[in-house]
Amino acid sequence: MSWALDHLGEILSRAGQHAWLAGIPLVLGLLIALPLGWLAARKAWLKGPLLSGTGLLYTIPSLALFILLPSILKRGILDPVNVIVAMTIYTVALLTRTVADALSSVDPSTRAAATAMGYGGFARFRAVDLPLAVPVLAAGLRVAAVSNVSIVSVASLIGVNQLGYFLTNGYARSFATEVWVGIIACVALAVVFDVAIHGIARLLTPWARAAEARS
Repeated sequence: MSWALDHLGEILSRAGQHAWLAGIPLVLGLLIALPLGWLAARKAWLKGPLLSGTGLLYTIPSLALFILLPSILKRGILDPVNVIVAMTIYTVALLTRTVADALSSVDPSTRAAATAMGYGGFARFRAVDLPLAVPVLAAGLRVAAVSNVSIVSVASLIGVNQLGYFLTNGYARSFATEVWVGIIACVALAVVFDVAIHGIARLLTPWARAAEARS
């Protein structure tokens, strides 16, 4: 405990860097997964290839991706952009199927009613399909956020600054306290992401809060 208090500033600094490396790809991945998932939900012949193709991206070993991306992107090995691109790839892999499932979960009668009211194409997607898909999307985002927080720590093996440093440095020094600090800090950060996404989803679904209040 005293070691953690003595290094509180360093823990918070690395936690901020870790949150940035895990959070930015979550937003970028969602923006990329939305049109891919929409296509998978709308075009039956595209669904299989899209979901299989993006799902396979998650099988790429993270350490290999962190090592290969600098040469592909022409960046230094310690450039955070490499980690952001890698984590965006993993986020797209997780979220494309979630987006397709979320949009497919919208009640067909609701969609038909919206069409009858004059909503069509992108307008129906923005005003009806997407808002109603928020609960399923949020569930997928919470899984992706926890996954990102976990995988980002692997980047410490190539020297990228974040909470994973405490895991590798503690292991190298055979200092269990430092390793536990890294583990607890990663778990705490994942909880923060989870609570934040849950809160945002509740804000975006006032009808769900009203239903809870009535029950």
